[in-house]
Amino acid sequence: MAIRLALLSNAGGSGKTTLAVHLAYLLGVAGYSVALVDLDPQGSCSLMGGLARPHPDKTIAAVLQDNFQGDWPTVPLWPDHIENVVAVQGEMALVKSINELVFHERGAYLLSDRLSDYPLSQDILIFDCPATLGPLPLIALSACTHLLVPVQVEPKSADGSGKLLEWFYHNCRRLRLKPEPQILGFVPNQYDKTIAIHRNILASLEPQLSKLSIPCFKPIRFSAEFKNASALGLPIHLYRPLHPACKDFTPIVTKITQLIKKPKTIHE
Repeated sequence: MAIRLALLSNAGGSGKTTLAVHLAYLLGVAGYSVALVDLDPQGSCSLMGGLARPHPDKTIAAVLQDNFQGDWPTVPLWPDHIENVVAVQGEMALVKSINELVFHERGAYLLSDRLSDYPLSQDILIFDCPATLGPLPLIALSACTHLLVPVQVEPKSADGSGKLLEWFYHNCRRLRLKPEPQILGFVPNQYDKTIAIHRNILASLEPQLSKLSIPCFKPIRFSAEFKNASALGLPIHLYRPLHPACKDFTPIVTKITQLIKKPKTIHE
């Protein structure tokens, strides 16, 4: 079974899509096939991946319709640089899907059902979820095997992390998810070590998570180069390959690849 990794955050600006896009690229470089599934109506993955706006029939919204027959609308990401990473795009059509999921008899399990009936062939699926705790994150929760929680090192975002964990444990019980998805860890994002509040929040976050046996990865630093790279639809590794932030993702990629038994075959 493929690794299905959901990126969940209940606060905007946590760097969730930035993390999703960079993990997709780096796991592809590591030799694994990756599908980045955009569950956000804003379609941020398309922007950061340099993709054109899709037709509604060519998005994840079409996959969630009852008449879906297994033709996943995948498009290549960065085909000039890598061959084994694709995206299933999100768009505003997902707004309608939110209402439909609420009333669907299998609403919370619909993405899991689609992947069971029509599996994607990739080694790793990454679900980029909107910054809410609504129906779209819920279908990602029921479909995923693992979770990552990006958290901005700001008071509002850090406080919201506790509510997210409550939501996670509550819905794992309510949906009877067995086994429960494994929380790979929290990822502090947009960290600036020169800012005192960032240092203080990071120092308090790690021991709090440790009490819950939840890992906390080293922070991903703040850099305006992330925005400059995304404006061109590129990961920072292609835009500025020598930038220090390129190394910040390595521990997360290493953790994910340890979960996969398949040997690397390309880009070694």
